[in-house]
Amino acid sequence: MLVVSNVFMTFAWYGNLKLQQMNVIKDWPLIAIIALSWGMAFFEYSFMIPANRIGSQITGGPFSLMELKIIQECVSLLVFTVIVATVFKGEPIRWNHLVSFGCIVLAVVFAFWKTK
Repeated sequence: MLVVSNVFMTFAWYGNLKLQQMNVIKDWPLIAIIALSWGMAFFEYSFMIPANRIGSQITGGPFSLMELKIIQECVSLLVFTVIVATVFKGEPIRWNHLVSFGCIVLAVVFAFWKTK
C-alpha cells in the first residue's frame, strides 16, 4: 500500500513537470495544474491512510509512529528513484544520490534497532 501511495504522490508532485516537458499541459494555468495534482493526491491518501492505520501500534499494528515515518520516507525515495530512472530518463542518478539513499536505508536500520 505504501508503494502504491508513493507512486501517486510522486506523480502528483512531479508528474506535472513531465507533462509540461511533453507539451501536454503547456498552456495550463497554475491553478489547473494544482487541481490536477490534488486529484492525484486523493489516490495517494486513499492508500497511505489505510497503510498507516494497519501498520500503527495505536491501531494494533507492529510499528511506532517514528518507524512508520522512516519506512515511508525510504519507500518514497525508492519509488521516486525508480520513476526518475524510467520516466525522467534525462535526469542523472549520481553516486552521491546513491550514498544519500544508503544513509536513509541506514536510518531505517537504526530506527528498528532495539536498545533494550
